[in-house]
Amino acid sequence: MSGTQNSTSSKTLPALHGVKIKTKKSVQKAQAKYEPTVFRDNILKALTAAKPGDFEDIAQQLDRAGNDLEYHKYGETLFEILLTGGILAPGGIISQDGAPRSPFSIFAAEDNTETIKKHVEVFDKLIRRYRYLQHIFEDTLRNLLQYINKWSTEEINKLATAIGLLTSGGLANVNVLTVLFKEHLVKEGLSLQFVTSVFKAYLNEQSIDHLGSSLERAGIHKKLMEFFPPNKRDEEYFARYFEAEDMKQLVEYHNKKQKAAMKDQTIEHVKELLDGESTPAEVITYLRHQMKESRWQEADFAQIVWEALIGAVDWSSRPEQIESQALRQVKDWSKVLAAFCTNPKTELALLQKVQVYCYEDAKLMKHFRQIVQILYNSDVISESAILYWAEKGAKNQGKTVFLKQMEPFIHWLKTVESESEEE
Repeated sequence: MSGTQNSTSSKTLPALHGVKIKTKKSVQKAQAKYEPTVFRDNILKALTAAKPGDFEDIAQQLDRAGNDLEYHKYGETLFEILLTGGILAPGGIISQDGAPRSPFSIFAAEDNTETIKKHVEVFDKLIRRYRYLQHIFEDTLRNLLQYINKWSTEEINKLATAIGLLTSGGLANVNVLTVLFKEHLVKEGLSLQFVTSVFKAYLNEQSIDHLGSSLERAGIHKKLMEFFPPNKRDEEYFARYFEAEDMKQLVEYHNKKQKAAMKDQTIEHVKELLDGESTPAEVITYLRHQMKESRWQEADFAQIVWEALIGAVDWSSRPEQIESQALRQVKDWSKVLAAFCTNPKTELALLQKVQVYCYEDAKLMKHFRQIVQILYNSDVISESAILYWAEKGAKNQGKTVFLKQMEPFIHWLKTVESESEEE
């Protein structure tokens, strides 16, 4: 028995080539838990090694650190440190584990735009060097923004200014701000306070058209009112608030977008009314409400009415039927046009609109004169408006063609006018 045991024990155990020895899950979790802090300590070493206040040296230190540290794995930790000075703990507070705060961070910066801009330039160089970090950076911003109620007013303002500069330079998408639609942040007024600082910083660098394009790409150009607390969501307060913040251009942009949306809605609903065989009186009632609601000037609104009525036509594919369709539509709904064409300025604006519309829609180009004649015969526009248009009010689009078309009618109007004067 003893011999057997000795013989067995003396045998060499087979080697497990190519087999990975699994670490217990509890050990893996423990290691993973502390890896971000190790990464943080290494980043802090790099940042501490940089000359204080030398932003070029800081950028170079971060660039070199990326060769050894796993930015792709710990990108979120990296940006938490560069933005807040430490690692974010659950609940949005900065981890209080005894580690020092980063000597470089947005939170540690002086609260002025020029200093924050120098900090942003460091982010710019880092992200342009490691392009894969941009997506991680935006995700980090979204995560941070949900905790703005945990930080001081000064920290919030510095972060907002930084985001304004970052988004204006294309380093982050404005859609990171959608996090601020969270109910509790809106209700406390923090969302509005934050985006106000973002927009100010952005507009210091770029035009309102540039900001508008960014808002549209982010899908929030129609949601600006949602940053306001529920009890302050009205157009008058919106205008007063941003004008007081010296951002009148944002108010004008918002009004323009609101009117464009209302215009589309109006045109679509008129089509539904016409499809539903509503009477001219019913259409006029709806349009008067829309005009009042949106505070349109009559000269602008008459052009929308024209677009709505002509846009409702289901055009035939047969060219010979286009003329009869167009003329019938204008004649049948001339009362609607007349209701919103009550002064010379509006009459001219409508004529110019019809001119441009016929120029842009090739199938209507040769029917311009007939359309104008119907508008005249239906008392929508007067001979004085037509004569003024012919003499100096015509738009450039198709001007020569349309004036040539109108020659016989213009001649007739002048003859009638002369006869009236003689009488």
